[in-house]
Amino acid sequence: MKGIGIFDILGPVMIGPSSSHTAGAARLGKIARSIAGGEIAEVTFLLHGSFAKTYRGHGTDKALVAGILGMEPYDERLRDSMEIAKELGVKFLFKEADLGDVHPNTVKFIMRTVDDNYCEVMGSSIGGGNIKIFEVNDNEVEFTGIYETLIISHKDVPGVINSVTQILSSENINIAFMKVFRDRKGEEATMIFEMDNRINEDVIDKIKKLEFVFKVIAISPVQEE
Repeated sequence: MKGIGIFDILGPVMIGPSSSHTAGAARLGKIARSIAGGEIAEVTFLLHGSFAKTYRGHGTDKALVAGILGMEPYDERLRDSMEIAKELGVKFLFKEADLGDVHPNTVKFIMRTVDDNYCEVMGSSIGGGNIKIFEVNDNEVEFTGIYETLIISHKDVPGVINSVTQILSSENINIAFMKVFRDRKGEEATMIFEMDNRINEDVIDKIKKLEFVFKVIAISPVQEE
């Protein structure tokens, strides 16, 4: 069981009235941007539950756009994020949606990057500025963004997990949590590693070159001020 940290109790430094609706929303946006892997050209936010009902009054809309622009939750520019996005030519749209049996503060990002890559990410702001990402491009995942995170898409065959962990071990990288998700045996699967150490590009390149590895995404935690 994960221990409770000080930020779980007090909440993070943030701009806005609610850690769930601003800090958590900004974190979700920034991680969604990282997963998309490039500058965002346009994004649709599908807002569920409490997010859908209060996103304007609680500043969730501004926080989500701020995250998509790469801003931290404590960034003073967060209040003006929507105007900044318009100046940069970033298109954004908010829609209310029923996303199923999920946390009330849940959003689905439908994104297109400037390189014309499309990406969908779904996650929840679960309180105190903490978040959980649980779906990427219709694939089940689960991570919090608290740790250095690797998302590895690969073929579900013997030896792939071992090859990745050997690379991490050889670089003295400690794995805090690891999960594997798949729909069917022998088809595409997803590994999630949450780690104590920052991953450099050389390590990522080694993993990308492994047989049966399709894609590698590295995500660093949102920094506190």
